[in-house]
Amino acid sequence: MFRKTMLTGLLAATLGSQAFAADVAAPAPIAAPAPWAFDFAFGGKVMSDYNFRGISQSARGPAINVYGEARYGWLYAGAAYWTTKLPNRPIGEVDLYAGIRPVVGDATFDLGVMYYLYPNETQFITTSPPAPAGFAGIWTANRSNFVEFYGKVGYDITPQLNVGAALYYAPNWLGTGAYGTYGEVNAKYKLPNDFAISGAVGHYWLGTTYGYLGGVNLQDYVYWNAGVSWTYKDFLTLDLRYHGTNLTSQQCFATTGDYRGVFTGSGRSNWCGHSVVATLSVDLQWSKLPYK
Repeated sequence: MFRKTMLTGLLAATLGSQAFAADVAAPAPIAAPAPWAFDFAFGGKVMSDYNFRGISQSARGPAINVYGEARYGWLYAGAAYWTTKLPNRPIGEVDLYAGIRPVVGDATFDLGVMYYLYPNETQFITTSPPAPAGFAGIWTANRSNFVEFYGKVGYDITPQLNVGAALYYAPNWLGTGAYGTYGEVNAKYKLPNDFAISGAVGHYWLGTTYGYLGGVNLQDYVYWNAGVSWTYKDFLTLDLRYHGTNLTSQQCFATTGDYRGVFTGSGRSNWCGHSVVATLSVDLQWSKLPYK
């Protein structure tokens, strides 16, 4: 029997926003450390595909995101919502997160925790028929909600060039019982006329699922992205980005439980393949609004 797991996706935050599609909701650019005063960032994005760490969370279709984040000096807490199209059919993905962003010289650190919530999800279980022979079974966890801890750092080598790294750890990834550890390095270079190029390379280490999900050792994989962006007046960004992984279509199916691969009997998924994603983002900050 094929592996009985799925990737319901994550979301939210970003390592330089374009460095990844969803890891903590993409906040407005962080300015130099300000006095300890309250501020609020909010915004959203429209995407041709919600790609999270190399895997589509919207079945290769369009998606939207909205977020709000309260800030007080280095402290922050926020929430984000992403539309999804996943095997367990939640009404979307809700991310709740909090942490600190200390700034030391030219380095910005980000240490925090995020809770991923999938409201109204239904465990994806199939029988044969209607599923083809060999494709009956449990494909998702009973509850996919999970907690992830993260640490990130970005360093301005020059005013134009920023390099960074990030590490994420989930003890119960997507409720499957498997651990999930994701590490990434990234870079962004500012070009004239408000253009920028950026990219990232990451690796996902995944553990073994619960017995009722087959006790499967999930496939580790490498993820990378590269793209170009243009920003208008520090609040509107258009990004065009290539995403890729080293997962085969069969490995992608075993990881995601793609419902199309189940009901067609192909045992394959294109959710992890090479793709180009267009994103239009709006990021606003209360303290910078012209009229308050």
